[in-house]
Amino acid sequence: MSVTNVISLATAQKWAETWRANPDHVVKAFLIPEVDITELMAEADVQDARAYLGIDETGAHKLMLVGVDKNGKDLIDYENGLYIYDYTTTCPPDCDVSSPMYRL
Repeated sequence: MSVTNVISLATAQKWAETWRANPDHVVKAFLIPEVDITELMAEADVQDARAYLGIDETGAHKLMLVGVDKNGKDLIDYENGLYIYDYTTTCPPDCDVSSPMYRL
């Protein structure tokens, strides 16, 4: 199976550290492509998903997705096809301005 939108553990850790060090967040939501969810849930032993927040080198906010096993443990093992996924887009600019969640 070909995987799409995978990022390295080192990149994910760097983005998460940057997110946690930045108290001024303007992001309201994230749009998660279907391909990320499908590929993540198809990985071996994945029962659930966990999302981590980060900020990349350009200052863009990121939502990184990892598979979680039945014991609540993150499944990150690149050698065995257990990846961290990212191809989310933020709101703004990718928003549904008619949503009651957007107008909070």
